[in-house]
Amino acid sequence: MIYSSACEYAIRAATHLARRYRDSPEMVKLRDIAEAEGLPSPFLSTILTRLVDAGILGSARGPTGGYYLQRPPAEISLFEIRHAMDGSADLESCAVGLAVCSDTSPCPLHETWKPIREGIRRYLESTTLESMAAAVERKQPDRMETDPSATLLPRQNDGRVEGAGGAS
Repeated sequence: MIYSSACEYAIRAATHLARRYRDSPEMVKLRDIAEAEGLPSPFLSTILTRLVDAGILGSARGPTGGYYLQRPPAEISLFEIRHAMDGSADLESCAVGLAVCSDTSPCPLHETWKPIREGIRRYLESTTLESMAAAVERKQPDRMETDPSATLLPRQNDGRVEGAGGAS
């Protein structure tokens, strides 16, 4: 498992906000995110609060309030979200839990686990919310038809989402 269920929900919610971002942050109500993503509102509230505390999201109370991305989606990586939700110690620590494990003093799994761990970290660091939003648009076009407000990232003349790089 690369991350917890709470982290998965955080990524889904943040990707939803990225899809609604356009040129500036759009305030989105908790219930709208929960409904669109099929997530339980009480649990999602706790998750979004953690993302606010981490500086990834902002929030405002009241009838016009909601949640929004603090920075453009291209500047927020999945690693930041994972770090806010699950930490990153497991991507640094020994696979079998030894206190001392390094290239010079490896555990039995070190040579196998190190490249896997580094690959996961690189993937999470290089995948942005912008690329996640673009992937959702490409891979779930039926969602776009039922929720046209979600297609808000700028498109190039050939129909590709502008600026969508990284892994998908």
